[in-house]
Amino acid sequence: MPLSQQERDLLQYFSKYLTDHRKAYAEKVLAQRTRQVTVVLEDIYQSQNASAVVRTCECMGLQDIHIIENTTQYEINRYVMKGSNKWVNLIRYNDRTRNNTAACFERLRKAGYVIYATSPETSSISIHDLNPSENKMALVFGNELEGLSDYAIQQADYRIHVPMYGFTESLNISATVAASLAVLIPKLKSAAGDFHLSEEEKEVLRLVWYRKMVRRSAIMEKQFLKMNA
Repeated sequence: MPLSQQERDLLQYFSKYLTDHRKAYAEKVLAQRTRQVTVVLEDIYQSQNASAVVRTCECMGLQDIHIIENTTQYEINRYVMKGSNKWVNLIRYNDRTRNNTAACFERLRKAGYVIYATSPETSSISIHDLNPSENKMALVFGNELEGLSDYAIQQADYRIHVPMYGFTESLNISATVAASLAVLIPKLKSAAGDFHLSEEEKEVLRLVWYRKMVRRSAIMEKQFLKMNA
């Protein structure tokens, strides 16, 4: 949803309290953000793993991370996160009255995503064979012990895996996410087409980020709204 005129005025107001360097850095990051690829976490129970995934996604330019909480509540580890959660959208599904995986998949499909469930099966598609420029991709990762739920595996459009060449059968989930994005994001950057955020999306994010970058922004915003009521 686009910003209102009042929100645009507020954005301009906040910009006066940021150095040119900080604003330029924010624009540099905004220019690299994408929603062409997103990551979904289903019932991750180790906070350090979930936090490492969020940090990796932010570093790789993803804007949205979907967190499913059917059996396990999502928790963060601030020492691992390093503030990365401030700059991404964490979309949580934790309605106790329904299957949250189903709710997440429904939302993703309405947004045009094809859903890829990670699986250790070597008969599934290798991450190296995917082309992220062909369609919007949602990569779904399960918890540390049991992997994905039966529902997630059955309802996904495809099953994928990260090839491994040693004795160990699986990677840590944060390593799996990092390995997957390290393959897909460079492909996306080199592909023809514009997979960045729209100008409207950037403007909305710019205000969200400025609120976090300006000290005492909540107090300043109240004063601004009062003066411009």
